[in-house]
Amino acid sequence: MGVMPIVDTAAIFLGEKEGIFAEHGLDLTFEMAQGGAAIIPAVVSGTYDFGFSNVPSLIVATGQGLPLRLIAPANTTTGDTTSDFSAVVVPEGSDIQSPSDLAGRTVAVSTLKNIGDVTVSHVVKGAGGDPSAVEFVEMPFPDMPAALASGRVDAIWVLEPFLTIAKNDGGRVISHNYAETDPELLIAAYFTTGDYAAKNSDTVEAFTAAMVESQSFARDNPDEARAILGEYTEISPEVREQLVMPEFPTELSAAAVDLHADLALEYGLVTEPVDVAALLP
Repeated sequence: MGVMPIVDTAAIFLGEKEGIFAEHGLDLTFEMAQGGAAIIPAVVSGTYDFGFSNVPSLIVATGQGLPLRLIAPANTTTGDTTSDFSAVVVPEGSDIQSPSDLAGRTVAVSTLKNIGDVTVSHVVKGAGGDPSAVEFVEMPFPDMPAALASGRVDAIWVLEPFLTIAKNDGGRVISHNYAETDPELLIAAYFTTGDYAAKNSDTVEAFTAAMVESQSFARDNPDEARAILGEYTEISPEVREQLVMPEFPTELSAAAVDLHADLALEYGLVTEPVDVAALLP
């Protein structure tokens, strides 16, 4: 199981701890990765049976002909445009007041041509700005708060826990880009290959059922979901108590995947429309 040590994966770690996967006859071994760029090829090669990735990366991989299959949702935005786990942050005293003001400015994102710059571009456009005039700079999330404070970039797109860290350092949120793109924006999902799903349908069905139960448990027990972060991340107890957690849905929405395919085409992640039918269960 290829996963990332971030807030998005809290439900699967909680489900494993609570014995939900064991009840479905599954024994998970977590392999930690820094991003979907490493997890997707590992699943395709058979190194991992299942993986976790943001949806745009899965859309791009599908457009490149990789035979992927979504099997369960991971997380969505909270839908709250005043408090979400993803935001665009500017330093204290910045003259940037709206996403439209980001035109002609530098914005740090964790990976170019992915969910960060796509959703930031979308909110810039929605605010009447020119998304093509935004200069995106690739930077690891942990480096962003310091880069913002020192003036190396004009703004950062950042996720929890680094969002809370940046705000504690005086940063000011100008957009909760996930929630403003769509109030039910699907961020990430669990996946396998079409071949594995065809040959191991019982295992895939068991995983999906266990994941749905884990998502429900995380949603119904938010304190436990927050506490599990202390077991697989390095987030400090103080920040864990402050940060905003994502939502953990129990159903994969075809419309949500279609939206990502449309955004990927509009903002240049792919050059031709991607038929996501094969990607859906």
